[in-house]
Amino acid sequence: MKWVSKAALAGLFAVAALAARADDAVTVKLEMADGTLTPARIEVPAGKRIRIEVHNGGKGAAEFESVELRKEKVLAPGASSVVVIAPQTPGEYKFFDDFHQAARGVIVVK
Repeated sequence: MKWVSKAALAGLFAVAALAARADDAVTVKLEMADGTLTPARIEVPAGKRIRIEVHNGGKGAAEFESVELRKEKVLAPGASSVVVIAPQTPGEYKFFDDFHQAARGVIVVK
């Protein structure tokens, strides 16, 4: 019976750790559509994980890309995905749609 109690206790700690980690993330939504980014400026607090829910509402493929943050994610038309960025120091981090080079945005960490 002792092993069941230890297993249950370990499970509770794991759930608590996951809940704590989920709370430290800032979630923002980004719509990409045929060369437009909405919003093109994303403001988030420093020291928090950034969770960007990206949706491609356009008729062609889109690619979220940030060279500075070393992130990229290709989305088919109508697709959605999530880009998770580690906590950052204050500053501005550029991103763009690699399939539509004129579509540029910035993540402002304050």
